[in-house]
Amino acid sequence: MNSLEIRTAYSLSAVFAVRMLGLFMILPILPLFAKELSNATPFLIGLTIGIYGLTQALFQIPLGLLSDHIGRKPVIIGGLAIFAVGSVIAALSNDIYLTIFARAVQGSGAIAATTMALAADLTREDHRAKVMAFIGMSIGIAFSVAMVVGPLISQFGGLSAVFWTTTLLAIIGLLLIIFTVPTPKQTKIHRDAGIIRAFIKPILTQGTLMRMNASVFLLHLLMTANFSVLPLIFRDHLNIETAQHWKIYLPILLISFLLSIPLIIIAEKHRKIKIIFIIAVLLLITSQVLLGFNPFSFYPLMFAFLLFFIGFNFMEAVQPSLVAKYSDVNTKGTAMGVYSTAQFFGIFVGGAVGGLVLQKWGISGVFVFGAISSIALLLVAISLPKPDYYKNELIKLKNDFLKDIDLTKQQLLEVAGIKQVAISIEEGVAYLKIDKLVLDKTQISKFID
Repeated sequence: MNSLEIRTAYSLSAVFAVRMLGLFMILPILPLFAKELSNATPFLIGLTIGIYGLTQALFQIPLGLLSDHIGRKPVIIGGLAIFAVGSVIAALSNDIYLTIFARAVQGSGAIAATTMALAADLTREDHRAKVMAFIGMSIGIAFSVAMVVGPLISQFGGLSAVFWTTTLLAIIGLLLIIFTVPTPKQTKIHRDAGIIRAFIKPILTQGTLMRMNASVFLLHLLMTANFSVLPLIFRDHLNIETAQHWKIYLPILLISFLLSIPLIIIAEKHRKIKIIFIIAVLLLITSQVLLGFNPFSFYPLMFAFLLFFIGFNFMEAVQPSLVAKYSDVNTKGTAMGVYSTAQFFGIFVGGAVGGLVLQKWGISGVFVFGAISSIALLLVAISLPKPDYYKNELIKLKNDFLKDIDLTKQQLLEVAGIKQVAISIEEGVAYLKIDKLVLDKTQISKFID
């Protein structure tokens, strides 16, 4: 990558990380500070955890489409400013209803799709995947850091301290966007990294992609529902002080990450995604059953928690890869946008329903709900077709090949290993699906500018 692309990768990853860190920090601590908020009930606490997912889901695609017309940076700056306003309201709130409103405001600054589109604007075609992977990695790091620092920060001032920290993080994100992130010379609509309105309906009628949307919905529903009760178990039943919860989260997250890596390698390199996917779901089911039967014994709980995060980490890494494999070559970006929307809806439903179940049926009821959700996820996993292990590739076409795109498409499809082709005249590129094992790179080189 050149210096501009390296700067883009680091700066946009930092923007993504500080924003997601601010959102995730509340997850392991909000149930522990319910007494700070008047009128709080388990259901309303769960709703507070999940409500940002609802507004994220509602605004992400519209704001992504808006950025195509008014530019990426204005939308991202506006989104971060809204996030900061929501954080300030939450920091000043001592009432559960105002906190719910504040969390909804936080989520309405939905900039994920726009940030990915900005990354695409700032990178060359053959380096775009690297930048996207770098940004995606920052989200996982932010989640892990949030699990550790959230409980620590809360000891210096409760919920308010956490929300003031998220305000500071939002301001840091704003400064990064204004002063560090490069400004693209031109805003383009990218089929691999942006959302295209005309492709939304076809995505919503493609059965396999809808099953992937159901899969990510259920996975994040499960995760959010679990966190509506796990912090309470650690504090109230295992007598672990809130400030010490990081000693649980950090080793579990690290060990589960290390154990999930071989599963990811086997799934992708040895083309065993579906079977490992099903095994990961079985780990989730096992974790929920173990937690439901014995949630208050330290070692069984830690074992179940570890199983949960092994399955979760694997699925979190592999599901986007499956969406790319199942989507057509020119609808990948839109498919990922719809997929991300389903993910945020899952966070909302998991928080709200998890809190309601906790209020009605207690801690064990939440894990029964989790087990039922996991079984539904297993049914979805079993129904998925075996994917084609084709890779998405993007090439900049020579001008001569843009004069007759039908002929160019036909010529590209005649190259060994190219399975799908879509050409964008506006971008001057060809979106390809290729089989790396049989691709003839010498033949493809004559098309590349």
